[in-house]
Amino acid sequence: MQEGCSVDHVLRSLVIYWTGTGNTEKVAKTIHNTLIRQKLVSTIMRVDEAKKIQLYEHDLVFLGAPSYGWLPPDQILHFIKDKMKYHEERGDVKLCAPKIPGKRAVVFCTYSGPHTGLREAIPACKYMGQFFEHLGFDLVSEWYVVGEFHGNKDYSTKGKLGDIRGRPNTQDLDKVEHDVCQLIQSIGAENHL
Repeated sequence: MQEGCSVDHVLRSLVIYWTGTGNTEKVAKTIHNTLIRQKLVSTIMRVDEAKKIQLYEHDLVFLGAPSYGWLPPDQILHFIKDKMKYHEERGDVKLCAPKIPGKRAVVFCTYSGPHTGLREAIPACKYMGQFFEHLGFDLVSEWYVVGEFHGNKDYSTKGKLGDIRGRPNTQDLDKVEHDVCQLIQSIGAENHL
């Protein structure tokens, strides 16, 4: 566990995710548990539970999904499209996408990349990130986490990334925890400027 990475005021955080095999859920739970350990208020939910959630009520929002054919899966795509429509109707989406002070987002993607590696995940994170930027959130990071390709041994052992069975593993999740703490530290430092 990382030490000394909390901020001096309570940030309200939200972790939204979709998982098909459990890979993305492991990452989402690691993020959530790290936020709780660092004394932040954190809510975690699957995307189907988040339809009515008010994103602007949170200071730090995480959205995660696997990469399916270089994009997030349909469940995430539908969530983003529905939320965009809602926020457009409210007038929240503005020309030049001005940032709203204190509103930050992180997108994360689990991927197996059997054909081209990391490049298979980048479009998924970029897509999710654009959603937050259009809403005025400061997109502070994109995280990519290798995950086993369940149901296809060749894709998990002979693909571009080599043998990825069992991933995300302890080392992968330790890095996620570290990244959460680094993010919290940077937010704390910004708040002292």
